[in-house]
Amino acid sequence: MTIEAVDTRARGLRPRRETDTVGVVGFARRIDWLLLGAVVAIVAYGLRAIDGITKHNVGGSLAGRQALYAGVGAVLLVVATLIDPAFYRRVKSVIYGGTLGVMALVLVASAATHGSHRWINLGFFQFQPSEFGKVFFTLFIAGFLADRAKRIDDASVPLAAVALGFVPIVLVFAEPDVGTALVYSAALLAVLFTIGVRWLHLGVIAAVGLLGVLAVLWWLPAAGVNVLKPYQAQRLTGFTHPSSDPRGATYNVEQSIIAVGDGGLRGRGVGGSTQVKLDYLPANDTDFAFSSLAEERGFVGAAFLLLLYLFVVWRGLKIVTGAADLYSAAVAGGLVFAFLFQIYVNVGMAIGLAPITGIPLPLVSVGGSSMITNLLAVGILQSIRVRGGRRR
Repeated sequence: MTIEAVDTRARGLRPRRETDTVGVVGFARRIDWLLLGAVVAIVAYGLRAIDGITKHNVGGSLAGRQALYAGVGAVLLVVATLIDPAFYRRVKSVIYGGTLGVMALVLVASAATHGSHRWINLGFFQFQPSEFGKVFFTLFIAGFLADRAKRIDDASVPLAAVALGFVPIVLVFAEPDVGTALVYSAALLAVLFTIGVRWLHLGVIAAVGLLGVLAVLWWLPAAGVNVLKPYQAQRLTGFTHPSSDPRGATYNVEQSIIAVGDGGLRGRGVGGSTQVKLDYLPANDTDFAFSSLAEERGFVGAAFLLLLYLFVVWRGLKIVTGAADLYSAAVAGGLVFAFLFQIYVNVGMAIGLAPITGIPLPLVSVGGSSMITNLLAVGILQSIRVRGGRRR
């Protein structure tokens, strides 16, 4: 299996034809049931883990509420599976404009929560547009590049895509939400790679991005211009110097590492997980859900979850290589890599290998927007799979 198979010149892909229709029986047969089964297993395992993690909360377990979000996400998964990806390509401008509009509304109209403007309060639900934007962002960027696939070797095409992608990334960064902004950036790079942008152009884009990161982290602060919030700068300092402030900036990661280590091979169980039960570990059901799971279920339980994630990524990559057209392949590539990136960062920050960014653990961390968005993305992947090109 090679990534080159998504190129329009690759063997095994053919352009979409109007005569390609999928009946009800054929539709059901072409669904990736292995992918669907793995996703269901992760959600079920996550609900069980959240029930144990939040069992001792003052308000009781949050597993029921999380199951409700999973139910809503399951409905959207089915709906997304029924929609032809070509529809998103036709309305990509509407998707892009609507996404930017809602993100701008969050910045100007939403109330600040913990110093951030990320949520729109609908009364019964805290709606986080930047989470749903991960999917919509990928749909638009893939459509923009696929429409210009014949000129993809022209540097102006990927640069224009980067410029358009830069706008929502900046809006998310301004909330502030550095973690989600990084997910958007990862999805953008994945789409550029999958669509077939030249290595030279990819290298230039990556170099410019690296210069931007260095400017934000070092050069601008040295000149007296602080782009990051103080707590964000402290998180980065704590990552590079993990033992510098164990009661302050590095407290969260220190407790997280202790929780993972305490789990041992088989875990300490719900009743014996002192880091979680006694609330030593902050954000134990959101940012550090993996750490809580590792303490309660040990290495075996954590490895089981990671293997399920790996299986989902593998099935997602198979969908990329079997896509019917370049647009579908680019969308699938962006969604799969964004999913993998979130797993890597969340697990990495739980064990001290990545800075704390607030990225949730997909399909496990408490949060309706994250759960629904990830299930929606799975539905789009299934839609691409069902309408995938047949091998010659």
